[in-house]
Amino acid sequence: MKENRAASVALLSRHFGVHEVTIRRDLVEIEQEGLLRRTHGGVIVEQGVSIEPPFMERSTNEVDQKKRIARKAAEMIEDGDCIILDSGTTTVHLIPHLLHRSNLTVVTNDINIAAELRSPDIKVIVTGGELFHEGFVLNGMYADRMLGTMRLQKAFIGTWAVHPVYGLTYQDSFVVPTKQAMIRAAQQIILLADHSKIGKVALHALAPIHDIHTMITGTEADEAESCLAPFRSCGIHVVTA
Repeated sequence: MKENRAASVALLSRHFGVHEVTIRRDLVEIEQEGLLRRTHGGVIVEQGVSIEPPFMERSTNEVDQKKRIARKAAEMIEDGDCIILDSGTTTVHLIPHLLHRSNLTVVTNDINIAAELRSPDIKVIVTGGELFHEGFVLNGMYADRMLGTMRLQKAFIGTWAVHPVYGLTYQDSFVVPTKQAMIRAAQQIILLADHSKIGKVALHALAPIHDIHTMITGTEADEAESCLAPFRSCGIHVVTA
């Protein structure tokens, strides 16, 4: 179904070895999450849910919102902090808010972020790892091992999707272990997610929702307050910018 974007109930029943009634019941629940659309006798995967756009395309989406989110996130960073900046098209906008800080230590797997944080008052540590050439991001075994030796105060994490039940999920399995290592390495986890990612679910589980302490999103999410209330009910500090 992932390749063809459509499948019949009968085909799914044979594939998973369960009764068609079970398949129909499960499809109702998945449709409610916005991951697919049921048709007569089958199902169609919704466009854009399971396919991650190219990095350059993502970097030009919701730019104003991402800048506002980054500005709000920077307010949580104090001089002398040791922080993690995850790779991403939102975390990169933190850079101009950090260049004037004193005695700051930044750990990142994003070569673009590392290159821009050139300041005598900022110590930059790059994780190492395998280079993902499209976005100049480092992931893999060496990045994970290095992060496993660190204990930092705050981690600013990006994700592909965040849901109050299914937590943080990501479409590309290759980046998941490094993001998980970042979460384990920090005392406080701050999720940066524009409103388009809220309530969505991607293929690979990244972290349960209770791993997150603060979620910063755009004021666009206020238009549907019901989508933020479940996160607050989970004990997450939700901030809109």
